[in-house]
Amino acid sequence: MHSDTRLISIWFFIGILLVCYGVLIFAASWYYAANPPANPVVLADLHIGIWWGLMILVIGIFYTWKFRPGKHNG
Repeated sequence: MHSDTRLISIWFFIGILLVCYGVLIFAASWYYAANPPANPVVLADLHIGIWWGLMILVIGIFYTWKFRPGKHNG
């Protein structure tokens, strides 16, 4: 017997997780860029957290779109 059940790729869930992490890192870094601490760290003016959050967010959106359920991934 062959059932026609569709499996959801693990990469879809990893994409969702990366989107969540990207949003959290971006939001926290945006907050600290707008409200800098009294003693900033070295190279704080680069705002690496904003760039890192955006990169993770873009990768997560790509994975979520590429491996979305209902799309043939083969």
